[in-house]
Amino acid sequence: MKSILKFFAAGEDRPQLTDAAEIDRQFHYHRRNIIVFMTVCYGLGYVCRLALNVVKKPMMDAGLFTPEEIGLIGSMLLYGYALGKFSNGFLADYSNVKRFFAAGLFMSAMLNFGMSLSSVLWLSAMLWALNGWFQGFGAPACVVALANWFSHRERGRYYGIWSTAHSIGEGLTYLGIAILIALPPKGLGLPWQYGFWIPAAICVFAAWLAYRFLQDRPQTLGLPSVAEWHHDTVSPTRPTTHSPSQIWRDQLKVLAIPAIWVIALASSSMYVTRYAINSWGNVYLQEIRGFDLFDANLFIFLNTAAGILGCVAYGYMSDKWFAARRPPANLIFGLIELVPLFIIFYGPANSYVLAAALVLYGFGLSGLLASLGGLFAIDIAPKKVAGAAMGFIGIFSYIGAGLQDYISGMLIYKTEMKVVFQMGEQSATVFFYDYTVPVLFWVSASVLSIILATSLWKVKARD
Repeated sequence: MKSILKFFAAGEDRPQLTDAAEIDRQFHYHRRNIIVFMTVCYGLGYVCRLALNVVKKPMMDAGLFTPEEIGLIGSMLLYGYALGKFSNGFLADYSNVKRFFAAGLFMSAMLNFGMSLSSVLWLSAMLWALNGWFQGFGAPACVVALANWFSHRERGRYYGIWSTAHSIGEGLTYLGIAILIALPPKGLGLPWQYGFWIPAAICVFAAWLAYRFLQDRPQTLGLPSVAEWHHDTVSPTRPTTHSPSQIWRDQLKVLAIPAIWVIALASSSMYVTRYAINSWGNVYLQEIRGFDLFDANLFIFLNTAAGILGCVAYGYMSDKWFAARRPPANLIFGLIELVPLFIIFYGPANSYVLAAALVLYGFGLSGLLASLGGLFAIDIAPKKVAGAAMGFIGIFSYIGAGLQDYISGMLIYKTEMKVVFQMGEQSATVFFYDYTVPVLFWVSASVLSIILATSLWKVKARD
């Protein structure tokens, strides 16, 4: 156990380099690697989190699980992720983030492989909950790296770049994995099993990339803090290392900031809508709009692709237009996210209108995700406990997402209508579902999120 803890522990500070040119060279080199590979690895790791969403309908059609059981399994990942993001957020402040992140990716891959072998409800639910917990290694490790390697005045832009990983991962899942399920090799397993095998292989590769290219804190390489190097407002004489007891006291201070609680509730509400679209959007498009599996996932892909632009635009706008103030940008992106929801669920049944609405929705939602999902909290919390701030927001966010998945599945299942078609001596059973009440639940959560986020208009970031 001591060896394991030592492996994951943050490294000791090295004597600081004195050559200014070498310090600049190393900062530029490592910062480039960190933002690129942190974004790529987090995006690749996402496919192991979302695999179940793509194979829900194939599993339901195969009679493996009912919609309510699928909702239960899906919610277990989100509960596991909520707990993992909270606990691992506190642990990440003490950890060597590259080892921490890589371990989470590898274990998530193993659990996806295990899911491909299970057809038992309790076992699948347990495996998916554990997958959620190990997925919770990623975001805290990444925000700690962001806080350590990028200063406050530029953090919005780089956080926006990293946040594109959500959309990259969702796009890879909903388009790439959907294609593989629709066209699986014959004789090598069932279509839904490929929805777990392929993500597992991708996640193993992502774990190797993270271990190879990410770095611990700058001080472990003999570099000054990023605030000192970037000539930020933090004093150069400020200590860069802290005892575990001091870190723990600072982590507890996060819980005493009222705005953090409001951000947590706003994020939780936003995640209800976000995961409703991620978890049930492709099923809704198949059941209600009449698209096939590939086309439905293509529409969801458009939403996630637009999210890449949304994350970058949010970071740039909040940094440059509003001097790193997040609330004005939150309101703008919240409205961009809300209006298309009414078109998606209550608008005309036109493919082009629906596609345009999903693009706008993805653009707006991803901006809110960048802010409420972590950036805003990191701005107003002490920087040396960025992982704890992220973890606190995360547990609220994913409890909301988990409740959504189960409540949505239950609401949909209660409307089930079974129709038996008789064709000579053979019969076929078709199930129909009504989405009226779940849709109202999803849209109302988005409205609540915008109201809560707007209430923090006067809150300012800490230097």
